[in-house]
Amino acid sequence: MTTADERGEARRSELAANLADVRERIEHACAQAGRAPDTVRLIAVTKTFPAGDVMSLAGLGITEIGENRDQEAAAKAAALREAGVEVHWHYIGRMQRNKAKSVAAYAHLVHSVDRPGLVTALADAARDRESPLGCLIQVSVDGDTARGGVAESELGALVDSVTSRPELALRGIMAVAPMDWTPERAFEQVAALSEKVRAAVPEAVEISAGMSGDFPQAIGFGATLVRIGSILLGSRSHLR
Repeated sequence: MTTADERGEARRSELAANLADVRERIEHACAQAGRAPDTVRLIAVTKTFPAGDVMSLAGLGITEIGENRDQEAAAKAAALREAGVEVHWHYIGRMQRNKAKSVAAYAHLVHSVDRPGLVTALADAARDRESPLGCLIQVSVDGDTARGGVAESELGALVDSVTSRPELALRGIMAVAPMDWTPERAFEQVAALSEKVRAAVPEAVEISAGMSGDFPQAIGFGATLVRIGSILLGSRSHLR
């Protein structure tokens, strides 16, 4: 029977091997796009995985951590804080307004800002922070806002809403490629929307786009943040 220490070491070795592969693939995608690898940041999406995995990833140099459920993310943030492990938390899921206060307490960057009411809730919740809460506007590439994201026709107004609140700092945009679109078509549109936002807010340079199945294409169209889950941490099916 294996001990807890042995299981922990085996898991760290698994994560290290997966990370090496992901980094190699990011470097290859950057080379194909004529970009330097350091222009792309890897966000490890750790939803459903334990805080111990986050600590292991931090030990491997991965300190950008993505979560999409507040209750789970808040608990992990508390566990890492207690352990003295510093990471940057990215909230990447759709958010209800009543979660804003909790998320603002630990998140460094919220990727899913897609409506004025959420802007107000986050800004109000961020009043006591030492620095503004970073925000990305989630854009709807195909205009179907039921799946999250703001339509292009409403993007300018939402940019104005975020920038009107000093408690918030607009860092760029986030998008998820529609399942019925090719990644190239989706991320070309994301790049165009990013240009539109940067024309109004030059410092809003971040593009959060691309996941385990399509991040090379996203990098080809300028993604600066890629959200990687399954190919780094493994399948979630055995955790359910």
